[in-house]
Amino acid sequence: MENLFRYHYRPLCIFALHYLKDIDVSEDVVQEAFGLLWEKLSAGEKVVNQKGYLYSIVKNRSLDILRKGGLTGEAISLDGSVDDIEEPAVEDAEVEARLWTAIDTLPEKCREIFLMSKRDGLKQEEIAQELGISLQTVKNQVSKALKILKDGAVKIYTFFV
Repeated sequence: MENLFRYHYRPLCIFALHYLKDIDVSEDVVQEAFGLLWEKLSAGEKVVNQKGYLYSIVKNRSLDILRKGGLTGEAISLDGSVDDIEEPAVEDAEVEARLWTAIDTLPEKCREIFLMSKRDGLKQEEIAQELGISLQTVKNQVSKALKILKDGAVKIYTFFV
């Protein structure tokens, strides 16, 4: 269960976040999904596809929350089939989670500058001014971050191929 949690927690949070647009609520939904799976397994019930089951719970619970807010969505069964949920959405969440994990490994200052540039959309000149560093330092740090992320992506790709 610990490995399942470690491997799927972040992708499930990102998957829920695409529905809910609130990180705290998304994390609560994912924790609830793991709790439900744990209860089911503790009761001796078998869940053949635990990943599919978790994604199904997260999607259904997210849709329930949206419905209570006045929005509608289609519910799906909880039979644990990955086919019941949008496979591209699951894959996108997993890729995005790997990207954020890679970004988390960047050196602190490099990560900060990279996120200001890519996530916040600030121009390099604005970053330099805000942080009180030279423009060249900003360029170097963004370049360094991209190189580290690219090298990490190549390692992941070659691992699976």
